[in-house]
Amino acid sequence: MASALRMAILMIAVMTLITGLAYPLAITGIAQLLFPQQANGSLIRQGDTVVGSTLIGQYFSKPEYFHPRPSAAKESPAVAPGFGYDPTYSGGSNLAPSSKKLVDAVAAAVRQNQPDNPDKAVPGDLVTASASGLDPDISPAAAEFQVTRVAHARGISEDQVRTLVTKCTQGHTLGLFGEPRVNVLNLNLLLDQTASK
Repeated sequence: MASALRMAILMIAVMTLITGLAYPLAITGIAQLLFPQQANGSLIRQGDTVVGSTLIGQYFSKPEYFHPRPSAAKESPAVAPGFGYDPTYSGGSNLAPSSKKLVDAVAAAVRQNQPDNPDKAVPGDLVTASASGLDPDISPAAAEFQVTRVAHARGISEDQVRTLVTKCTQGHTLGLFGEPRVNVLNLNLLLDQTASK
């Protein structure tokens, strides 16, 4: 019995060292070596200031910026009062399609977005939240829907804005997976850089 107990304790100690220490350190080291940008959160900096991450959606409300998908994350007065987007509380709403709360939220989002382009249907990703509630990307259709508003607010041509949207549009991952998408933060930063030139 004592021998079996010693063996069990030894196995727990060895497995703890392997799975709790050696493996995480090895994976962290490999990630830092091969993918340092991604391993550190894909942060975007302007000088010494972190302005966001390409992996987490941010709230933009001004008309001269492209707006992201609605957020299902909890509201945080420090992040976006009256809206979600708190990255420490991400998650989907888990509301069923038959939920009155979901139907009302989508209807409100349609009313909010429709003035941008009164003659077109509002793209679905501008009125529904993603599973994480913090999707950093919108579809090219959602970006196109906002082009007129952004161009008018910035006093530039729609073609100039469309060119920037095209620059920020990513295709299918590895040419096969997912859908084409536009990273909202990258696009808004590119708009600001273009305006400052």
